[in-house]
Amino acid sequence: MVKIEAIVRDSMVELIKDELAKVGLAGMTAWEVRGFGRQKGKTTSYRGAEYTVDFIPKAKIELVVADEDVTRIVDTIIETAHTGNIGDGKIFVYPISQCIRIRTKESGKAAI
Repeated sequence: MVKIEAIVRDSMVELIKDELAKVGLAGMTAWEVRGFGRQKGKTTSYRGAEYTVDFIPKAKIELVVADEDVTRIVDTIIETAHTGNIGDGKIFVYPISQCIRIRTKESGKAAI
């Protein structure tokens, strides 16, 4: 089992969710986050004064999938979130040693 974390543009979450559903994803968790990387924030003006916003609104998506599904899921996220511009995001993949569904007490791949 593998945990996939994707930090993406907040405007991409619904598109990614829809595309992942098309390839058979059973569930995911998403929430709003703020951060910066190479994008470095942006300068904007408010009532004539310029100021810099260091933290950019982003979305974080987390999923736990079977090993055989990782490439398909990661490729789907990349294809959907890619604009070619700075700030498209990053994907992190972690091994998961155990997964347990609390309601049924199932564990391992069956709990995903």
